[in-house]
Amino acid sequence: MLIEGKNAVRQALDSEMTINKLMVDRNLEHRHDEIVTSAYKNKIRVEFLPKPVLDKKSQTGHHQGYIAEAVEFQYSELEDILTKAKESGQPPFVVLLDGIEDPHNFGAIIRSCECAGVHGIIIPKNRACQVNETVIRTSTGAISNMLIAKVTNLKEAIDYLKDNDVWVYVAETGGENIYSKKLNGAVAVVIGSEGNGVKQSIRSYCDGIITLPLKGKVNSLNASVACGIVIFEVLRQREL
Repeated sequence: MLIEGKNAVRQALDSEMTINKLMVDRNLEHRHDEIVTSAYKNKIRVEFLPKPVLDKKSQTGHHQGYIAEAVEFQYSELEDILTKAKESGQPPFVVLLDGIEDPHNFGAIIRSCECAGVHGIIIPKNRACQVNETVIRTSTGAISNMLIAKVTNLKEAIDYLKDNDVWVYVAETGGENIYSKKLNGAVAVVIGSEGNGVKQSIRSYCDGIITLPLKGKVNSLNASVACGIVIFEVLRQREL
């Protein structure tokens, strides 16, 4: 797996992610900057290569002179997410994604979740975007600090959360106004796919629906935007 771009590579080096090799544009003015220094400190092999070589290796076209070769992303277990919450001394705060397919949306969601203090993200194994190079790049390094669990069955994951006293809500139209709902306890939020929202089978399985009031003529938001607004409302309530 390749991680590209200055910020993404820096975050990866600062995380527990296993980096096999760092490739750097040999024409950069500061060849021994903090990123290269960090790589040497962590005993990571550094190669200084001509920019055309990096351009050829790049999968995004936006490497900014830095490409890290990393071990494939390591998914977490559901238990790890609740353990992280317990160790933080906070009630669990979890996001479940039901069929998000756009890697840019997924990466943006990861970034928002990390900023809002979400303890972990749960994604389905099938018919959904998995962690890939685009997701990592779009998260701008946030994925290095985010636990992501991949499950075969979202219903079973919801059962697990409920068994551990976590309330699970669907973020979608037709429910209770989010600003009237108490969300400062142990809570999980389900965000649906870009085109179809949360599946009915999942929606009916949750504890309720929370809805963002919309005042315009368009009746829906981009999945990553909606997720960001919802989780920061949860954070706001927790900070009161």
